[in-house]
Amino acid sequence: MTIKTILIDDERKALAILKNKLERLCPNVEVIAQTQNPKEGLTLIKNLNPDLVFLDIAMPELSGFDVLKQLENPHFEIIFATAFDTYAIEAIKHCAIGYLVKPIDNTDLVEAVKNAEKNILEKFSLQKNKQLIENLGMQTFQKKKIIIPSVEGLEFIAIENILHCEGETGYTKIHLKTGKPLLSSSSIGHFNKLLENSNFYLVHKSHLINLNYIEKYINEGYVIISGNQKIPVSRNRRQDFLEHLKN
Repeated sequence: MTIKTILIDDERKALAILKNKLERLCPNVEVIAQTQNPKEGLTLIKNLNPDLVFLDIAMPELSGFDVLKQLENPHFEIIFATAFDTYAIEAIKHCAIGYLVKPIDNTDLVEAVKNAEKNILEKFSLQKNKQLIENLGMQTFQKKKIIIPSVEGLEFIAIENILHCEGETGYTKIHLKTGKPLLSSSSIGHFNKLLENSNFYLVHKSHLINLNYIEKYINEGYVIISGNQKIPVSRNRRQDFLEHLKN
């Protein structure tokens, strides 16, 4: 499929480099417009109805997030571009939206475009973009949601609803406060990175727990969390875990 694409970045050189890379590495991407002005970018998006927008985050007047917030129904796929920004990347990852860290790596670009094409075909873009906007407006991080692709589509799970994540041979079973566990095809390592700033702790190579739900620590190496679930703590992680709890 041909992917109609708009590029928005306040740096002229960054636009030129990205356009060149897309022409060389992603022949199915058709750049239909580009601009250094985010306000003009808003107009282009509304008038040209792109499939995909490359959107720089740090821009004067309007950030990439501001651009997204001003669109009533952002149904296109987005690939954000950013210099390393922990908060921005974390927010984007929670919503399963693509991002690239500058300077843009060729392999990362090709992979991001392939993922975007898949998402365009599955028509999940509007849901993901709206969830990102909602998350950005929340002050309490635990109340934000992560988006988890599943067999049936997308699952929108509030972080505060996750008790713990259990690794199972490349998959992860997500145990929730309410409802039955959710099975994800992503590894426990993926969720450890995704939730590392959300008061979660990897107590065992197969168990990532929400520290807000610990009820008891047992000296022989277990924690009890809400629902009376008993979870092992690896011997080599116990000391660090206890220090983490004290702090």
